[in-house]
Order: sequence, then structure tokens, then C-alpha cells
Amino acid sequence: MINSNKMATVARDVLLAPVYLYQGRRIKRETVRLPEPHGERHGHVQLNQSANTLSANTQKDGVQKTLNIMVVGDSAAAGVGSQTQQEALVGKLIPALQQQSAIHTQFDELTWSLQATTGHTSFDILRRLYILPAPSQAVDVMVLSVGVNDTTANVSARKWQQQIEEIIAIAQRKFGVRELIFSSLPPMAQMPAIPTPLNNFIGAKASTLDRILQQVCAEHDSVTYMETDFAKMIEEHFDGKPVDIAVMFASDGFHPSSLMYGYWAQQLSELIVQVLDTPIA
Repeated sequence: MINSNKMATVARDVLLAPVYLYQGRRIKRETVRLPEPHGERHGHVQLNQSANTLSANTQKDGVQKTLNIMVVGDSAAAGVGSQTQQEALVGKLIPALQQQSAIHTQFDELTWSLQATTGHTSFDILRRLYILPAPSQAVDVMVLSVGVNDTTANVSARKWQQQIEEIIAIAQRKFGVRELIFSSLPPMAQMPAIPTPLNNFIGAKASTLDRILQQVCAEHDSVTYMETDFAKMIEEHFDGKPVDIAVMFASDGFHPSSLMYGYWAQQLSELIVQVLDTPIA
């Protein structure tokens, strides 16, 4: 039986449907379209420099132990909102990992790649993973940013769950992913680009998809849900003082700011250390 609160919500959304439609069209027409930042989308970093001797991490056959990171997803993963990839998620994640002594203890080098495109939904990401060639080396950690475009496209909860399950399956089967990390959906109700009352409708949809994502992650081994609580990060950074929420977002009022990419990358680097079963420095 549908409870009274849910019935009231459905009735409200039906009444406000024309407003949602009008505001949605206006956003598409008037919101600034920020480009994906320029910069490298793959790279290699030497973690342990040794002139004449092999490091303690190097295997007996002389092959260096490599940490292979892949970031996959939508415009947030691609770094939209930043001027360059150095200011975006991956550009800040790699240095953050380099600063983790636990990573140096376990690995000699780090390779990374970025597979992300503006507008990608869970279906687009799934298709991309099918099309990409299988890697020569298994991926140790795959980070996924997905869900915003599924929210705005009003993808059904059932379809969303199915596609997340399929992403997990192909990541583990084809890419040999050791650890899979899904970032939580962002606070869409707070995005400056989305006006009231549409923001409440979008926020509720995003929360529904996020709960499903969290549940699916909990049901799979070596799959982790990461809550990216940007508002909490902001409060901690400013010692709990009130802060204009606009600092969380780029000039389009939709994507993360470079400041937020930095917080996100730092949180990711610490979580990656945890899931790889190494102590945080």
C-alpha cells in the first residue's frame, strides 16, 4: 500500500509537472555550457626512485609493482568546471596518492587513465566499458562517477540498478578490477543552476538513485560506496563557520568547483589506501 506521504508527493509532482517542464527547458537553454578541461588523460608516475638497486617492492624477477588506476564516468569525472585536468579530479588525485606513504610502501610506480565524457549516463558508461579494449594489466582500482545524467534523464530505479549491476560485472570480468569505488551522487537539490521547485524534484530523484547505488555496492565484494559529502567538507575546512554554498560549484552552478575537486581527490586517495588494505600515512 502506498503511504499517505508518498501519495501526497506524487500528487504534488503531477500538479507541478508543467513547472518542472518549463524550468527544465529553461535550464537547458540558459545554463552556460562549460567544456571539458584540456590536459592528459593517461599517465605514468614513478613512485620509488632508485639509481642502482631495486626497491623493496620490486618483484624477484625485476618487474616493478604497478598500481593501475582508472577513473570512469561523466562530466564530473572528466573535470568540467576546471580550466585544466591538473585542477580537476584526476589531476588532483594522482598527487594526493603520491603523498600517501602507504602507496609508496606497496608500489613502485603508478599508471592511470581517464575514461569520462560529458553527458554520460550509466548506460553510456556500460557501453564504453564494452567497447574499450581489455587492458594488458588488470586494473587495481576503478573509480566511477555516475548518476547525475541518469537523474536528469529520469531513468527508472529498476533500470538504474540493472545497469549498475552490469557495470560491476564487466569491470570485474573484463578489466580484472581489484577494487571498485562508486562516488555518491552530488547534492543536486543544492545546485545553484536548478531553481525551486525543480530542485526539490531533482534532489529527491537523485537521493533515490543514490540509496540504490549504496545498496548495490553493499551487496558486492570489493565494491565500495563513497559518500562525497561536500557540504561537510566545506564546514570542516572553515572550522564549522557558515560558508556560501556557491564555493562548492563551478561558474555554471552545476559542476564541482576546483576546490571541491581537491576535497574529492583527497577523500578518494585515503579511501584507495583503505581498500588496498594498507595503513593510511
